[in-house]
Amino acid sequence: MTPRRHLRRPVTVSALSAAAIAAGLLIAPAQASADQVRIHDIQGSTRLSPLAGQTVSDVPGVVTGVRTYGSNKGFWLQDPQPDDNPATSEGIFVYTSATPTVKVGDSVTVTGTVDEYYPGGASTGVQSITELGGKPVVTVVSSGNPVPAPVVLDAKDIPDAYAPDAAGANIEPLTLQPKKYALDLFESLEDMNVEVDNARVVGPTDAYSELWVTAKPGQEPTRRGGTVYEGYDNPNSGRIQVQSLIPTAQAAFPQADTGDELTGATTGPLDYNQYGGYTIAANAIGTLKSGGLKPEVTAKQKKDQLALATYNVENLAPGDPDSKYTALAAGVVDNLQSPDIVALEEIQDNDGATDDGVVACDQTVQKFVDAIKAAGGPAYDWRSINPVNDQDGGEPGGNIRQVFLFNPARVSFDDIPGGDSTTAVGVAKDHGQARLTASPGRIDPADSAWTASRKPLVGQFEFQGKRVFVIANHLVAKLGDQGLDSRFQPATQSSMAQRLQQAQVENGFVKQLLAVDKHADVVALGDLNDFQFSPALAQLTDGGVLKDLITTLPVKERYSYDYEGNSEVLDHILTSPALTNAQYDVVHINAEFAHQTSDHDPQVVRVRP
Repeated sequence: MTPRRHLRRPVTVSALSAAAIAAGLLIAPAQASADQVRIHDIQGSTRLSPLAGQTVSDVPGVVTGVRTYGSNKGFWLQDPQPDDNPATSEGIFVYTSATPTVKVGDSVTVTGTVDEYYPGGASTGVQSITELGGKPVVTVVSSGNPVPAPVVLDAKDIPDAYAPDAAGANIEPLTLQPKKYALDLFESLEDMNVEVDNARVVGPTDAYSELWVTAKPGQEPTRRGGTVYEGYDNPNSGRIQVQSLIPTAQAAFPQADTGDELTGATTGPLDYNQYGGYTIAANAIGTLKSGGLKPEVTAKQKKDQLALATYNVENLAPGDPDSKYTALAAGVVDNLQSPDIVALEEIQDNDGATDDGVVACDQTVQKFVDAIKAAGGPAYDWRSINPVNDQDGGEPGGNIRQVFLFNPARVSFDDIPGGDSTTAVGVAKDHGQARLTASPGRIDPADSAWTASRKPLVGQFEFQGKRVFVIANHLVAKLGDQGLDSRFQPATQSSMAQRLQQAQVENGFVKQLLAVDKHADVVALGDLNDFQFSPALAQLTDGGVLKDLITTLPVKERYSYDYEGNSEVLDHILTSPALTNAQYDVVHINAEFAHQTSDHDPQVVRVRP
């Protein structure tokens, strides 16, 4: 079991302002009835309890799950006598703060305060959890009672539509429609005992002992067992996170890869958290059945093909264990077949995340180059530009940047002086060909588009007498974006505006190159932190100056990352019109696996300039 990844900061309706209620963000609490209050009375038919902020007495139910770890200790309670309203949940979480003493099967009554708790804080846009808190008084009536039968979540009962469209507004005041929207269905089952059967894993086990399954196995399956994310309007409603309430000494959490299956029943209360939304807090987990997934190996480039790859190596620093360097090197040599040029993202400085002004990365890169050579790969040379300290985002003190590795036996780098962290690279004309004014250089680093973000690194290469321009990217991350399960629908992606600005700047630079030589060979690649259908990618490819190669693959193969059970695209390789013979491959070696060297899959393209 892994503790919650956040400190509990309860936010109750009673503690929020009257202005928020007046604005429709919250529903004003009603007075509790003099009659005995049942759980469905507390839950109500919207996302917020009509009794929020009130003290309720002797609420009856049977304990269906107990959480004894982390900062959110408590237990789940379910009424075995449901009402006839499908919008009202019969389950509730009782927050005890201290380790609860009740057991599954105990019939209890609870007196406590009705709270709406926003895990991670209301400002993040998450939904709330209706809870009983306020130092609840728990009375055990009897023990050994049968637990209410779980609601089976299967494909036919989960709507394809994910959430009501409120034009970005808050959906909390809306009456739940569980037959119409998946988020409403899950909310109507909040804290109730649920079950998924023979569930396919669509998001591998992570470091926090979590995995993702789908209850709709026919929903946008990838050819390797995942669920592909095809558009903002199709978040894939069958995805559900699984955690465990089972002590690790009793049963270790399954180490599952994408495409594996939890055979039999996975059962437990339906929880909610800010790291994935609705989650089965499992009392029983199906038996892990391997799907036999293997890491991919790409084809070797031919003698007259230039192979270029992109690889986000996830905050690589000299202090990382040798095993990480060894595994990354094996990926480059064995799975990527030693590309001629490799654009690396997330190379940290020589002392990693220590924030002491160090910006050089020669030790980091040299350790990686040595590991590649030890793995049987070429003796790569490299080029990069050190950033201004703490100006490029990423882990504080780490000074992540992009780096070009290149095989000097196959390709040469045109060193042109003048490039540094603050000087913009330009385009000149050289005997009818485009030429960089500095190589390596950075694209317009002073532009506000690159505030607290990596600046694109540009290099001029020569391959078999042909000039090739390569742009290594790592656009601003999605930090601050609301989750797909946000209470604001559609969810706001606040980071999108900056990536759009960045794409505009880079598109303008590529247009400069092609204005000098329309036949210029340009490859832009890297972690763009955005989808192939995003406004940023539309802007980057504006005017047909670049083609996003991920769109040339079959839809079911368009992914390089796995987030919350969605197989999605964050990494891209784009080529200019002159490069018409591209052989492109996303090489799946990380994102689908529980044991991964990076959270990104690398990509490679083979071209004949």
